[in-house]
Amino acid sequence: MSMDNTYQQLIAQTFNFPQEGFHVADDELFFNDIPLMEIIKKYGTPLKITYLPKIGSQIQKAKRYFNVAMAKVDYKGTYTYCYCTKSSHFSFVLDEVLKNDVHIETSSAFDIPILKELIKQGKIEKTKYIICNGYKRKQYQQNITELINEGFENLIPVLDGKGEIEYYAKHAKAAKVKLGIRIASEEEPNFQFYTSRLGIRHRDIVDYYKEKIQSNPRFELKMLHFFINTGIKDTIYYWTELAKALKVYWELKKICPELDSINIGGGMPIKTSLGFEYDYEYMIEEIISQIKNFCDNHDIPEPNIFTEFGSFTVSESGAALYSVIDQKLQNDRELWYMIDSSFITTLPDTWGINQRFILLAINHWEREYQPVNLGGMTCDSMDYYNTEAHANNVYLPRVSPSEKEPLYIGFFHTGAYQESLGGYGGIQHCLIPAPKHVLIDRDEDGEITTRLFAKEQSYKSMLKTLGY
Repeated sequence: MSMDNTYQQLIAQTFNFPQEGFHVADDELFFNDIPLMEIIKKYGTPLKITYLPKIGSQIQKAKRYFNVAMAKVDYKGTYTYCYCTKSSHFSFVLDEVLKNDVHIETSSAFDIPILKELIKQGKIEKTKYIICNGYKRKQYQQNITELINEGFENLIPVLDGKGEIEYYAKHAKAAKVKLGIRIASEEEPNFQFYTSRLGIRHRDIVDYYKEKIQSNPRFELKMLHFFINTGIKDTIYYWTELAKALKVYWELKKICPELDSINIGGGMPIKTSLGFEYDYEYMIEEIISQIKNFCDNHDIPEPNIFTEFGSFTVSESGAALYSVIDQKLQNDRELWYMIDSSFITTLPDTWGINQRFILLAINHWEREYQPVNLGGMTCDSMDYYNTEAHANNVYLPRVSPSEKEPLYIGFFHTGAYQESLGGYGGIQHCLIPAPKHVLIDRDEDGEITTRLFAKEQSYKSMLKTLGY
């Protein structure tokens, strides 16, 4: 066999490899310098892992880019990093996030009990910004009001609809209640509808402010919230929506001097392919300089900038590791590698929204490669993965089914949303259990430490949920 056809050669020729977070030594893959084969030998597969230090490094990276961008243009406002809890509510994630001097964004009534738990543990102070987004039914409004009444001076409910304010007017006891307003952004031209269901229409905002907020001395509008569903991208669509949001800010600022913040939401992209190219530095500098220029031209002070990065904070810390347990050639061309879990259970985004993740073999890099389909364990035709973000095929090392060491594969940067969408801890499709979850950290000397966060889900827990 010529050495040109090895899996290692394929990856080296296709991508700039090794790259941040990934390298190979002795034909085995390392993720953030963690020897994955050792983790697999210790814990087995299927396995979810979270590399905790990556969470802090992502936060610090964004803070650095924003602070540098602001310094370059002598931007007068401040930058505040909020973590969007819905990306991952796990305690180990929030513990890690809160070590990095960040603030919190919530999206439902059920986030507030988590905050109360963190308050009890002394991990959140009453001075933190708590940005409350989402459509708010009574329970959510009640929970928000309780925190305001307990002295959370920087809790900001972002009004998502016109009626929401009535509850705070009636029940909030603080001398001043800070508010935000979410602008209903237009969706991308190819989307199924024109305008987001979230927020208040551009043209209604100024009148709404005059009618409901300006006239009530206990309210002060502090923040305008603008979020683009498809994320922060260098497109005409993004820059147009940002310009519209700034225009609303300016119109409000004329009659509302206390308004001083713009929240540009979340949606900073994550690396879902080894061929990922996104210039974080350029995008952040461009956003900051556009806001700065707008303010200079309209003679208003630069607003404080808030972001709510969720996926960006946690995605790149996560990975899902599997064994290839069988091979099936179902016709002349289609070879299936069967994994020891289900994509629908463990990586629901792969079938739900056709999300691609970085997929790499963990061992056997010296072998020849071949195109394969990956099949999950459920009897559902959608439980498969067979295209990559950068190519039409999945290529993996060729191994014979009788081999002593099976092929292990990993999906990387899977740390956001997969557990909550997969119904973690509940019943799963075809009752294929959720895998073990291992947390990986480093001690003071930089040595790797691991601990089991959750055992593989038991059939008993599922039967209990099902009422047996």
